[in-house]
Amino acid sequence: MADSEAKIAVTPPAFFKSKILREELLRCFPKTQFNTEDRYLSEAELKGFLRDTDAVIVGRDPINENVLQALPGLKAVAKYGVGLDNIDQEALSQNGVQFFWTPGVNRLSVAELTLGFMIGLCHHVFSGGGALKKGQWHKDGGRQLTGKTIGVIGCGNVGAEVIRLLSPFNCRILVRDIADKKEFCRQHGAEEASLDELIDQSDIITLHVPLTDLTRNLIDKTVFQRMQATAFLVNTSRGEVVDEKALKASLINGGIAGAALDVFSQEPPEDLDLLAHPNLMVTPHIGGNSVEAVEAMGRSAIHHLQEYFQ
Repeated sequence: MADSEAKIAVTPPAFFKSKILREELLRCFPKTQFNTEDRYLSEAELKGFLRDTDAVIVGRDPINENVLQALPGLKAVAKYGVGLDNIDQEALSQNGVQFFWTPGVNRLSVAELTLGFMIGLCHHVFSGGGALKKGQWHKDGGRQLTGKTIGVIGCGNVGAEVIRLLSPFNCRILVRDIADKKEFCRQHGAEEASLDELIDQSDIITLHVPLTDLTRNLIDKTVFQRMQATAFLVNTSRGEVVDEKALKASLINGGIAGAALDVFSQEPPEDLDLLAHPNLMVTPHIGGNSVEAVEAMGRSAIHHLQEYFQ
């Protein structure tokens, strides 16, 4: 099947918002339809949207056995982004659907936001700015990031990029990963540590793990009780990695000094009391959504489909 004949569906709202990506995809695949709803689709909506398509560029929508059973003509799935928790790869294989994915394509965007969170938390940029907007003049410059102990849980593409960006700050870096990171740590002046050591010693804990059965609610009540009262938590990975009820309780009772979240267990989040806490900085899952990252993720997906259908 030639590129021009293939019917492509695109679900990520960010892809549709990019004129550059739309034009590039349509040049290769004129029979492309886009999700224009400015939100991700429910499973029922997804089945209808993908009906009669040959391939889909998918973001965070669920691709599972139930969806695939409704799409017998689907030939290929290209992932826009890097998280795979919404993709049932076994079901794809069993249904003869090809899957394409490029890891780490948005790593710099996520890592930069993570670094920004760290600096903002340390210097009270968010809490101080929020108070000032309410007419409250609280001059508290916080602490420097330089020289602090940073615990990096998950040293894959994004975690490694965060460590690289931290190099000018002369931090002590503790790394926890299921893979052997001895050589990486040697090259970057970091230290492998047990999870307990990392939790006990870190001034900032930053999360860069995929969502799996092992990482769901990894940061729970027990972890918050062990963290230093002056410590911060940063999560730019997946919302379900953090027990949000336990986080809320820890912020309220002063168990930790603050946190920054770009991801949530439910998106958009509905716990407005948590969102409003002065020591919590939040962003609406924008870590991988810089213009450069959007275009890189989109072009990666386009490239995969070009190669498949040529």
